[in-house]
Amino acid sequence: MSKIALFDVDSKIPNLALMKISSYHKSLGDDVVMYDPLWANEYDKVYASTIFKFSDKSLVDEKRMEVGGTGWDLKTTLAPEIEKSNPDYTIYDYPHNLGFTMRGCRFRCGFCVVPEKEGKHNTPMTIDALWQQRDSNFIMLLDNDFFGNPDWRLRIDEMVTNKLRISFSQGLNIRLITKEQSDALATVNYRSMKNTRKVVQFAWDQYGAGTEKLIMQGIEMCVDSGIKPSHMMFYVLIGYNTTPEQDLYRVEKLRDLGCDPYVMPYDKQDRYQKNFARWVNHKALFKSVPWSDYEPNKYAEYQKNRIKELS
Repeated sequence: MSKIALFDVDSKIPNLALMKISSYHKSLGDDVVMYDPLWANEYDKVYASTIFKFSDKSLVDEKRMEVGGTGWDLKTTLAPEIEKSNPDYTIYDYPHNLGFTMRGCRFRCGFCVVPEKEGKHNTPMTIDALWQQRDSNFIMLLDNDFFGNPDWRLRIDEMVTNKLRISFSQGLNIRLITKEQSDALATVNYRSMKNTRKVVQFAWDQYGAGTEKLIMQGIEMCVDSGIKPSHMMFYVLIGYNTTPEQDLYRVEKLRDLGCDPYVMPYDKQDRYQKNFARWVNHKALFKSVPWSDYEPNKYAEYQKNRIKELS
């Protein structure tokens, strides 16, 4: 029996690859634990997974670890015998379900690594196969292009028939949504990633009149299908090829429509992007403080004036 350690460098949600590795090694009779650097010399093998390029990798030692993940190397993949293993949810003590009904994407957006990493769309799994922990009726989907799946209608039928709660965590492409798809989406019990509220995730990544027109049409279509604007959350990419003025325009446009913007900085080290994301994503700030007063060079003065007003 070997002692196997799993090093999750930066995942925000349970790491699917590490869960499959755990399941595979447990099937061999190995002892699998989460990595602790204090016991680094006690492990027979260490698997490390990193999702983000910007995360701290100071503890990653590629000489002693088998390292993979989008934040490390787009070409590294799991061995076939590991890839086909069911995920071991116990290593995260995660009570729900997550996974892909489809990998890949139809599009080649310059800011996204999915086409390079996963290629064009392919359909690896049904909802029934993903739904392994039947004590929970919540599934977090990791699909990057759900409606690009030729079998999307069958997957939605499974969701509805089994009365499942579904998080489209990576966002849906509202620019190309059809009436048939928005009507079907309205029948799903869509949820936030933490399963705490009714939310369906979309994205507004680019600025431009053509893109805005398509998104406005998509929003109108979803509303006509019965999806409330307050249920629509939009990932808003900033810092890739947009100006601060264009970022603010998109955020305020979504707010005016009753939708919920959520800013995604392209460069998390950039001060403006960090500050703008914090302002939008911290909803108490977003609802009470204008961006012009939140900007770092003005926010301290704004706070002082508010204290005077309230005293």
